[in-house]
Amino acid sequence: MDASNTAKNYGVTPVEVMASMSGLDFIRRMFAGELPAPPIMQTIEPFDQTAEPGLIVLHSVPGLRHYNPIGSVHGGYAATLLDSAMGLAVQSMLKPGQGYTTLEFKISFIRGMSETSGAVRTEGRTLNVGRRAATAEARITDRNGRLLAHATTTCLVFDLPTGTAAAS
Repeated sequence: MDASNTAKNYGVTPVEVMASMSGLDFIRRMFAGELPAPPIMQTIEPFDQTAEPGLIVLHSVPGLRHYNPIGSVHGGYAATLLDSAMGLAVQSMLKPGQGYTTLEFKISFIRGMSETSGAVRTEGRTLNVGRRAATAEARITDRNGRLLAHATTTCLVFDLPTGTAAAS
């Protein structure tokens, strides 16, 4: 389970490319390395990524580089994994031309992580995807299946801008 075996391309996919395919197709192409991975993932280095409609699974290994000043893995590591899994779960249910953004999310930290935790599994699932809003949940578990953190989110669903005037 070594994420360093494959070199990843990091970057931002143009909106018009993303809008041309379903959310699930976009995610699968990104996971396959056909489209760039988001730059934030350079800090997490996920591997063994899978995408099904409404379900995303990511594996990652917390390391010393993720530590906070008090000697444990920073909560931002878990937050990035959970927010990414929930958002991608929502995106996996979107039609071509649709996008989303996180409106809010809540995290509960259950157990700490350290550089000796080994691979952790993050699973994000949609709860409901409507025309304008979507909800999802995610969990991080350790190699023994113990819950480390969990979260819920509400996302805004919208039509992506089209044409060359598509901007920020």
